[in-house]
Amino acid sequence: MQAGCIVKTECQVQYVIKNPYETGQEGEIGGKRRWLVYLNEIDYIKADFVILSAGVFGTTAILFKSEMRGLKLSEALGSGFSCNGNTVAYLAGSTGPLNAYGLDRKQLSKTPIQARPGPSISSSYSSSLGFTIQSAVLPTAYPYMLFKGIVTFGWPTDYWFFHGIIDKLKHLIGSRSSQGMALNAMGHDKSDGKIIFEKEKDKICFNPPHDPLLPRKIEAFQKITKKLGGILFMSKYRSTSVHLLGGCNASPEFSDGVCNPNGQVFDPEAPGLVHQGLYVCDASLIPCSVGVNPCLTIAAAAEHVSKHLVKDILKYKSKNCTDFVSKLVDQNPYIAMHDNLKSRDTSYVLVKEIMRGYVGGMPCKASVRMKINLQNQNYCDDWNWVMRKSRPTLKGKVGGYVVFRAIEKDKLHVIDGEIDMFEVDYRTPYAQYMHYRLLLAAASGSRYILEGKKIMNPYLFSLHSWRETTTLYVTFKRLAGNVDGEEGLNLKGELSISMTELLKSLFSLEGNRKRRFLYLFSLNLLRTYILQIPRESHKEYTLTDSYNKSYPASTFHEIKTEDGFIISCRQWNCSQHRWKLKGEKQPDPVLLLNGHSTESFCLPTEPIDLVRTLLAEGHEIWLLQSRLHALNPSNNFTIEDIGRYDIPAVIDKICEFHGPSMQVHVVAHCVGGLSIHIALMGGYISATQIASLCCTNSSMFFKLSTLATIKMWLPLVPMSMALLGKNKILPLLETSKACLGHRLLMSIARWLPRYERCTCNECEVFSGIFGNTFWHQNITPTMHQWLNKQSTTKLPMAAFPHLRKICKSGFIVDSMGNNSYLIHPERMALSTHTSLAGEVFL
Repeated sequence: MQAGCIVKTECQVQYVIKNPYETGQEGEIGGKRRWLVYLNEIDYIKADFVILSAGVFGTTAILFKSEMRGLKLSEALGSGFSCNGNTVAYLAGSTGPLNAYGLDRKQLSKTPIQARPGPSISSSYSSSLGFTIQSAVLPTAYPYMLFKGIVTFGWPTDYWFFHGIIDKLKHLIGSRSSQGMALNAMGHDKSDGKIIFEKEKDKICFNPPHDPLLPRKIEAFQKITKKLGGILFMSKYRSTSVHLLGGCNASPEFSDGVCNPNGQVFDPEAPGLVHQGLYVCDASLIPCSVGVNPCLTIAAAAEHVSKHLVKDILKYKSKNCTDFVSKLVDQNPYIAMHDNLKSRDTSYVLVKEIMRGYVGGMPCKASVRMKINLQNQNYCDDWNWVMRKSRPTLKGKVGGYVVFRAIEKDKLHVIDGEIDMFEVDYRTPYAQYMHYRLLLAAASGSRYILEGKKIMNPYLFSLHSWRETTTLYVTFKRLAGNVDGEEGLNLKGELSISMTELLKSLFSLEGNRKRRFLYLFSLNLLRTYILQIPRESHKEYTLTDSYNKSYPASTFHEIKTEDGFIISCRQWNCSQHRWKLKGEKQPDPVLLLNGHSTESFCLPTEPIDLVRTLLAEGHEIWLLQSRLHALNPSNNFTIEDIGRYDIPAVIDKICEFHGPSMQVHVVAHCVGGLSIHIALMGGYISATQIASLCCTNSSMFFKLSTLATIKMWLPLVPMSMALLGKNKILPLLETSKACLGHRLLMSIARWLPRYERCTCNECEVFSGIFGNTFWHQNITPTMHQWLNKQSTTKLPMAAFPHLRKICKSGFIVDSMGNNSYLIHPERMALSTHTSLAGEVFL
């Protein structure tokens, strides 16, 4: 015990698998443990050496279950099953004082020693016919476990059925009888039996071996019965055995057996090699019947396996950890781990879930069993624990299986699973996530990762709460490299739990903290959907100029448009040296058009953006900073002004450097896409000047979400213009000075519903006006800080009335709302590529 040994009782080993992780957890001696020994679907023990000694059926069942979870074993598993030529019979009603009944607990305490029955095996007789017969004493209840006359047959055949009824009545009324004994014949059978594991029922069944001596054994039993008198009862369907052998036969070759002669389990994927550290040491090793009581044979086999096991352990110890024993005694991490296990066992709840749905368009079912660990607190502390800003923890382990017939014909078993029911991302502090991560193993040896989240967001006053709490958004991946020749797999889909299954889950909760679990879960739903209290704050970062110093240098140009407004643009030059060496023409320059008020392409806080990518490809880049930009905000303009004046002005500037025959690749985002189409279809620039056009999020057509459409049809924009007054430029920084109308407009924007909420004041105002312009999980904290604190400091809103007319029409119109552009499709004679929300439309 002092060396770290733990004796775990009242449990049963289910299966063993190889440890899927390359490194051990902190505190483990010798690093990685080679094997995981599962006591149920969730709890397991780590070990370097595993010795299976669960008997013929027990050991074989463990290996069958392990094979279903990807452990490669010989095809001979379950073969060579032998009953040791056993045939068991029961002799009752003898006229001689056989004294062959055992005593129950009450009888044992009252009966003196001299009056008690003798040993369990009272006599033995070896026949020249090739078998041995032993008489035995069995527990009192054994002869009555089966109703004689229905599942047995008797000899002589005259009155055996009625004798069975009378004998049963005697037992029921407690009448003592001593005229009965058990007989067991042992010999040699063909050892051709087969142990089979029924996967659907999860149990062992078998086909018994052929016993050529069975008629002779019956004749011998009849002679004994005739000599002693009484009735002989035997099994009606097959010979009964008490000495099972085989199933995991030892053999020099893996094709003929499951283990080598030293008890090590063969690895058929590496012929001649074994699964290191996995041993079988019981009667299942013995490949044939031995003809006599096999206890000494089994003991001899166990002693042989033990000798090799000791040598193997010493070799492994010297190779991996020379001071293994001293570390065990000094550090003794298992005592602390055992204490943790005991504390967890005292406060937990078991939750079952069955979810169905489609992954990658293919039907999928997940049946999981979750063991959630709860801390010992009272209900008053729970309220403070859940409602305070710091997030509570409600984590656990997951077991079960996944049925995905399109990928694997058999079940995919969970060999390691985790769940966090209160996961929080500080980037989306108002949302709560239930995060599932399941490592799945298939019988084929493939391993998969199923990872999913239930996203609970207080959007539109919790109208979607039912769908969010019952829908799991999953990704299904095949782990690369676990089976040769397999290609990567990455599928996405949804699994959901029905109302019926949810009620079953609630009523089938197990454990000693069911009420507290439901209470904690309800409090979290209350906080998320009703009180809407953020669990984290968006981290503040102090931005320096270091990212600007590392960014590619650019040239700043000020440009005066035709209407006299001053705009600007940035130019990144690409060295022409590389193209001269290759003898190729330098690519046409690229013009980047931002969205409304924000930087869409130049992102200095990120290691990779579109500007860096295009420079690496050898393109010269021009970035327009129009009257929409925070550097050049206009107090009176429309989207039409950008397409009519700003874009022609910057193209003329590019022509000054490259000549009038030059062509430009244009990449435009959001309002930039609207502006370039206005410029082209309004005739302000020629399509011959454009080499290609790529738009993201909008082009000549504009599609809104349902909520954005409602906002555009409501008089929110006219009300906003009235609140802004003459100054249509809204300061976004929290430290900026703002008039009463501006402050009122920003307050209204913070309260407008949107899918994602943020604790950053500037982000809340901007997303309240536009809706979520980005998903917080897609951007880094430094980029979030830069966008809201440095890049987008002002919001020119003078163009909102025109933008509202475009949104209501669904396509580009002029500032008066007239269709002045789509009537000239001939002006769009160029290659256009449009991407909307990740989907490409031509």
